[in-house]
Amino acid sequence: MAVPFFSRRDVGAAVPPGRAYGAVRDAFVAHARGEWTMQPKLYVTNYPAGDFRAMPALGGGHALLKWVTSFPGNPARGLPTVTGLVVLSDAATGLVQAVLDAAAVTALRTGAAAAIAAETLGLAGRAAVIGAGVNGRAAAISLKERGREVVLWDLDRKQAHAVAGELGVGTAATEADALAAPIVVTVTPGKQILLPEGSLSPGQHVSLMGADGPGKAEIAVREIGRTRIFCDEWEQASHGGELAAAVEAGTIAHDDVTELGRVLTGEADGRRADDEITIFDSTGLAIQDLAIAIAAFERAGELDLVRIDL
Repeated sequence: MAVPFFSRRDVGAAVPPGRAYGAVRDAFVAHARGEWTMQPKLYVTNYPAGDFRAMPALGGGHALLKWVTSFPGNPARGLPTVTGLVVLSDAATGLVQAVLDAAAVTALRTGAAAAIAAETLGLAGRAAVIGAGVNGRAAAISLKERGREVVLWDLDRKQAHAVAGELGVGTAATEADALAAPIVVTVTPGKQILLPEGSLSPGQHVSLMGADGPGKAEIAVREIGRTRIFCDEWEQASHGGELAAAVEAGTIAHDDVTELGRVLTGEADGRRADDEITIFDSTGLAIQDLAIAIAAFERAGELDLVRIDL
């Protein structure tokens, strides 16, 4: 049996940013309604070098397993931080339908999720993306696609200017200027706190995309307590995301946090006032990967893809 393989380029050709946004939004809704299911991601750690993650999901007539890595030190070696594969199967027969590059799928769904949270929970105005790597680039593209003015900031100023020039967006003059934007999207390795206590202003929204594993953080625990808190999925976020430290410290509990999918279905309130500070903790869900994989697979017949004999 020959199955199609979607390279990084093929994933991008099959699923443009607008399609990714709609697919991931639909996945949030399907998961909130119990129509799509998944288990929390399994970490196989090799710290301090990095970790491996296994992520299964079921929905839309398909099943998925994503085997993906996060090795933050790789760029210094000329290697990508995120690598791996996504396997898409037929839920009725168990047969493999497609294999996809995991980094490309991850970038698309990360960018889409950042934009969905910003559109759902934020106000009008400029969006600043902190981190100009692969996933930061994807977030900037998704936000621009939604009609936002976007600026980039990265500690590597050369990288920020290069990516901004490629995407047709601006660059922030300073990190402080970026962090003061009405919409902030943080896409960093999560090694340092970007948002200390008292740093956020009334009306701001922050999509926290970088701290997706144990020990990572982009916002101080005490600053979380000043905000209306949203996440992609409570079980995952409370154990391996921005919220984990606050949960462990006892400063927040399940009732303090709203899943984004419940806002999208109308089951829960989003922003309640213009002066509210909102944050969205993204840990990355397998149902988001499933949405991108299905969207790509639907266009397999239109692309000249490599086929793998199994």
